[in-house]
Amino acid sequence: MNDQDINAAVNRVLAGFNGAIAPAPTPIPTPPPVKSATSSVEDTVARIIAEMGGSKPAPAADATAPFSQGCIVADGMVTKSAGEVNCSCCERGDCALSGASVSLDISDEEAVVLGDGVFASMDEAVEAAAEAQRQYLFCSMAARKSFVDGIRDIFLDPAMLERISRMTVEQTGMGNASDKVIKNRLAASKTPGIEDLKTEAESGDGGLTLVEYSAYGVIGSITPTTNPTETIICNTIGMLAAGNAVVFSPHPRAKIVSLLAIKLINRKLAALGAPANLVVTVQAPSIDNTNAMMAHPKVRMLVATGGPAIVKTVMSTGKKAIGAGAGNPPVVVDETADIEKAAKDIVSGCSFDNNLPCIAEKEVIAVSQIADFLISQMQKNGAYLVRDAAVIKKLEELVLTAKGGPQTNCVGKSAVYLLDKVGISVGPEIRVILIELPKEHPFVQEELMMPILPLVRAGDVDEAIDLAVELENGNRHTAMIHSTDVRKITKMAKLIQTTIFVKNGPSYAGIGVGGEGYTTFTIAGPTGEGLTSPKSFARRRKCVMVEALNVR
Repeated sequence: MNDQDINAAVNRVLAGFNGAIAPAPTPIPTPPPVKSATSSVEDTVARIIAEMGGSKPAPAADATAPFSQGCIVADGMVTKSAGEVNCSCCERGDCALSGASVSLDISDEEAVVLGDGVFASMDEAVEAAAEAQRQYLFCSMAARKSFVDGIRDIFLDPAMLERISRMTVEQTGMGNASDKVIKNRLAASKTPGIEDLKTEAESGDGGLTLVEYSAYGVIGSITPTTNPTETIICNTIGMLAAGNAVVFSPHPRAKIVSLLAIKLINRKLAALGAPANLVVTVQAPSIDNTNAMMAHPKVRMLVATGGPAIVKTVMSTGKKAIGAGAGNPPVVVDETADIEKAAKDIVSGCSFDNNLPCIAEKEVIAVSQIADFLISQMQKNGAYLVRDAAVIKKLEELVLTAKGGPQTNCVGKSAVYLLDKVGISVGPEIRVILIELPKEHPFVQEELMMPILPLVRAGDVDEAIDLAVELENGNRHTAMIHSTDVRKITKMAKLIQTTIFVKNGPSYAGIGVGGEGYTTFTIAGPTGEGLTSPKSFARRRKCVMVEALNVR
């Protein structure tokens, strides 16, 4: 009989053992000889358990039948036991719950009803998540992977992608559904999972040391109105892969679609046998609920994806904080660039989801030698050039507040919509409003998050790079350059120090759309993590065995 047979026999006995401690151990008679070696091992295991103080085990389960009730955590070890439903921890792959069907048919009205991870108060939500994470500690890495894969499956369904993308536009009034489909698919397919958690090992005469990524516990995640479902999908995959539970505080303007996404995740996780309430939120997202989440002692890490104010707030709590703040991404075009391609890429990147992504091109700095040709090529690719000072004035009045920042009701609106508001009617082929402006103009200095693209001329590429560094405002978020001069590309990369730096492509290549590499919708410039992934949501822990397991 090999180790696998012994392990299977032990598991079958444990499946029938109820774990209760008997008041007085009753000796178990020595079982009669049997022909089967497997049965003999099972009887021996049963006898040992009984002698240790356990009650008499139930008859061993049929080895050919799937476990229908799952496993539990008892005294720090994972066991299978009737009446429990945490089958993700089981070693066998034929657990009935792992293949259970789940209804993802949730109406908009049902999305905001209590249940499936939605709680009435933040305190209830956090407490539930804390209990779920305690159970989650004992789930296997294979279980984590199955949960992550299940979440991916939900949001890679074409009908679901279309639904949540359309709902987001309808509820927030921002962006366009077709680009949101791309973003949601990207979050589901290219966010890293457990493979990101690489173990380090070092052995020698002193023994063996492992350094591994371990969960923080309960993470509080604040999500933006600009990318509500994308951030929930991306953060859920990364945070669960790292072994955490997560409490979301969505933006109130995206409440219904955010709660829908969280309910869908909970139902899928339940069908896969995960601990209940690994992903939770509140029925009525608000500033008060966000504050309650940040202050809760069982929330060990805070992750904020949004503007400077919320990032500053989480950084002042004294807790471990990851802040994904604003950007003002410049794009430099020099005389060595492929101008036709640069023009097409810039318009495509700037207009993607109506310029909502913080990575999108926000201003162009063009070397004067090629500026006119670049403008003409951009016009051929969907840019509408505004030269009339009166129209520029109307646009300023439309999209800027008295303080010079963007008007919320214009953020994420299309170029067609914005031009119509200032009396200019254009067709749907127009995707960007292009305006040549001095660097001091608010359109250049501010991150508008709408497809108004200012162009600033520079005498040469060195001046253009210096200006790009200035306009990026030290956000260390994203920048682009179109050039074939490797030395100048390198110079800009070193000086601007952005998390994402795209060469000769549209901005969205930096998050994996048409470019290599993984994606994230939490790009942490202010706190320094940069492109977040599961290991961003985990602690490095050291496990040391002294004077052993060095086999060299």
